[in-house]
Amino acid sequence: MATTTKIRPGALVRASGGPRYAVALAVDALGTGLLRPFLLLYGVTVLRLSAPVTGIAMTVGVVVGLVCMPAVGRWLDRGARSTVVAASMLVRVLGVALLLAAPAGHVRLFTAAALFLGIGNQVWPAAHAALVATVSHGRERDAALAGGRALRNAGLGVGALLATACLAGGTSALQALAAVTGVAYLAAAALAWSVQVHAHPAAAAANDGDDGPAPRMRALLAANVIYVFCLNVPEIALPLVLVTQMHASPVWSAAIFVANTVLVVTLQVPVTVLMSRFPRRTVLALAGVVLAASYLGFLAAIPLGDGWGAPAVAAVSVVCTIGEIIYAGSATALVTALAPARLLGRALARFQLSTGFGLAVSPAVITALASHGSAALWGGLSAATLLSATAVATEKDQERGSALAAAGPEQAGGESYG
Repeated sequence: MATTTKIRPGALVRASGGPRYAVALAVDALGTGLLRPFLLLYGVTVLRLSAPVTGIAMTVGVVVGLVCMPAVGRWLDRGARSTVVAASMLVRVLGVALLLAAPAGHVRLFTAAALFLGIGNQVWPAAHAALVATVSHGRERDAALAGGRALRNAGLGVGALLATACLAGGTSALQALAAVTGVAYLAAAALAWSVQVHAHPAAAAANDGDDGPAPRMRALLAANVIYVFCLNVPEIALPLVLVTQMHASPVWSAAIFVANTVLVVTLQVPVTVLMSRFPRRTVLALAGVVLAASYLGFLAAIPLGDGWGAPAVAAVSVVCTIGEIIYAGSATALVTALAPARLLGRALARFQLSTGFGLAVSPAVITALASHGSAALWGGLSAATLLSATAVATEKDQERGSALAAAGPEQAGGESYG
């Protein structure tokens, strides 16, 4: 079994699409961090809409974004790569423009703005993964995907911090943040488009004998809906439990969120590279076990009360973040390994549908379970995640990419990572 190779920053940047594309990712993430956490606040304070109306408009944007994914998958399968990434950014420019143009009380323009922002946010992950899969291969691709996630989380975190510091300026500050976000999206789109990456799936299939069927991935997609709940644990589940059930200071929730972001930024690539010595499917199943164990840890920590409960929850949250990092480093990589090149876009689109659906329903599920007590919340999440991990581990790979997904680095690509 091969050992993990060194991480070389220059090689990682090249495997991720090159320096210009890395800058595009950073600028796009910074702009998203400036606005996305405060979009609800913008609708309520600047446009003076009610919170329920604002929330419904934002939900419509997410749903429409998901509905667009099959068409995006077909577009990617025709070979488009950097064009789709740039389009996902440009459509958000239109969303920001509508946001700035909307007068107070105008719910239709806000809904249209949320719709275009939602489309861009849903299209980007699949388009980005397809681009990276085109310019890199094997385990180098896995590291490049992990590097992109780390860079994006860093940009989101910096953007959110800058926006938080500007909120004291009131509605005018929110409007300025929206304008800066639009400029950032426009600049990122220009940079991404300039990379000019285009795939030739038919030629690749002919060269590799890659004429297999589209991967079904039924168990993987169903399990992914449950796995992605971990992404909302630091933002929704833990603040809900800490503040309403444990009556702890909101500072604990903020500290856990910041720690989660820092750990993802610093550990996503090293952990992904470390796990590259094992089959991707095994690593994804392991992520489910780690997440389930962390949920049981939260269940055990909560009864400790005010004195030790909050610090214990914070400590367990580190384990949860490690599970999230392992999941994020293996899930998309497994999909790209399983899918034939000519059907990569549709496979990634289906995966994004499962991810988007999980993210959309998880707040409602988490709050509903929490209303029935800690055992229902954490016990239910743990049982569902363990069941999902079992489904992932036992699903049979019948597609062309199964051997690649199950192989070690010596078969799947043991390159040095950047």
